Amino acid sequence: MQKIRNIAVIAHVDHGKTTLVDGLLKQSGTYGSHEQVNERAMDSNALEKERGITILSKNTAIRFGDHKINVIDTPGHADFGGEVERVLKMVDGALILVDAYEGVMPQTKFVVKKMLALGLKPIVVINKIDKPSADPERVVDEVFDLFVAMDATEDQLDFPIVYAAARDGMAKLNMSDPDGDFTCLFNTILEKVPEPTGDPENPTQLQVFTLDYDNYVGKIGIARIFNGKIAKGDNILLAKADGEMVKGKISKLIGFMGLNRMEIQEAEAGDIVAVAGIETVDVGDTICDPQNPMPLDPM
Repeated sequence: MQKIRNIAVIAHVDHGKTTLVDGLLKQSGTYGSHEQVNERAMDSNALEKERGITILSKNTAIRFGDHKINVIDTPGHADFGGEVERVLKMVDGALILVDAYEGVMPQTKFVVKKMLALGLKPIVVINKIDKPSADPERVVDEVFDLFVAMDATEDQLDFPIVYAAARDGMAKLNMSDPDGDFTCLFNTILEKVPEPTGDPENPTQLQVFTLDYDNYVGKIGIARIFNGKIAKGDNILLAKADGEMVKGKISKLIGFMGLNRMEIQEAEAGDIVAVAGIETVDVGDTICDPQNPMPLDPM
């Protein structure tokens, strides 16, 4: 069984989420030496590139040591709050980025409320500490006060803090420490984000959290595997939100690594994959074992 961590990166708009994910990809060695990488690589949508913001949630995967870290970059604009909430149900922890000068902002409050309600364990990243006007200690106090006001649990209030300048690929655990790379952030993720629950031996359960489209294979559902295994060629049942059960077959199974997608033969509980071949698939649907269908609660 793979060693996996599933995290979301959440924040107010322009606090550095996409830049941080770029840095994680680069420093993990996920990119090959031959790959040309643009800034804000996760913002692939044309409108995102034009506006310089993230609109749709996107997932990537990073190798660090013997672990695979699935990372979902989420929108920071309040207009796309539903997208954030859906994604948070797919992960086991969250990196909360807060600008070291601006501090807690309206969308920070929105995403934190959703994150705490789902019982996720936060890692707080105070970003842009290199700004001349940065005040990291004040911002940490603001985050703590926000958590208290939103009835965070004792465990959630005991959040780890990483201080960073994501644009420069720098992070450290204390402001008094010398500047370092993202190693401390990777280690914090592995130590503080729980392993995914679920058992590869249980009946198959995947839940679709976003959709994509490919000119060759049609509609693609990107899903987290909560239980069991899934393989290319499997016959499945698609449990719709209204209770309808639709028979289908997995014509293509796609895995993620960096910005690349590759065909894979099988994946198991805890991982995030893309499936093709089911034209009726929609967000929130459960992909089940036809012999033992166990739909998940609709999102």
